Amino acid sequence: MLTSDKNGTLLTVIENKIATVQFGHPASNSFPRVLLDRLTNELTYLSDNEEVSVIVLKSEGTGAFCAGASFDELLAVSTFDEGTRFFTGFANLINAMRSCKKIIIGRIQGKAVGGGVGIIAACDYAMAAQDSSIKLSELAIGIGPFVIEPAVSRKIGKMAMSEMTLAAHEWKTAAWAFQKGLYAKILETSEDLDIEIASFSKKLANYNPEALTEMKKVFWEGTAHWNKLLKERAAISGKLVLSDFTKNALIK
Repeated sequence: MLTSDKNGTLLTVIENKIATVQFGHPASNSFPRVLLDRLTNELTYLSDNEEVSVIVLKSEGTGAFCAGASFDELLAVSTFDEGTRFFTGFANLINAMRSCKKIIIGRIQGKAVGGGVGIIAACDYAMAAQDSSIKLSELAIGIGPFVIEPAVSRKIGKMAMSEMTLAAHEWKTAAWAFQKGLYAKILETSEDLDIEIASFSKKLANYNPEALTEMKKVFWEGTAHWNKLLKERAAISGKLVLSDFTKNALIK
């Protein structure tokens, strides 16, 4: 299935019980709200698709994996409700990934910023090319990584999350992300990455799907309250995005 328009593209291919879901947007694979909703709905659908045992989540092209939220949409936010609705899109996506019955493997071929780091953290297993640096730049534009924080902290711990958040100007290398647990493996090139992901996903797809589903529940124990928590966090960001500081930072 392929959906494509000015808000980006979403393509799903199912083969041998593996669903490969690819999102894309001309602005470094950033996410306008419409694309967030499409990806959320697609993962919800695949969760109940008996023809799928494993999901591989990837982005389009050879550049950035994901630049996070769409700056154009952030600039366009004019009310608290609009801001909250926008950031609720990331809350809904992370919750869909966590509650999806299928194991989600992240293919990270390039840099990730903000919400993109949150998406990586919400994958059950992520593999990356060696130039896949990460950054949480939200404080630099007057907001903060409130919605994605639970997912990122769950993977790398509060101290590493704090380090990333406060050093909002600083890229962390793929090696750093691997050391902290965000990436399970680092491969030298995108070609090596594809070979490794194909091999790994094929192995998983041959396992008992019921066992995989039950294991996923174990992985995400203690996160049921995120449905409420992430929406509350979206409201914090929805308020802060209205500030003059943020508007001026986004224009620069």
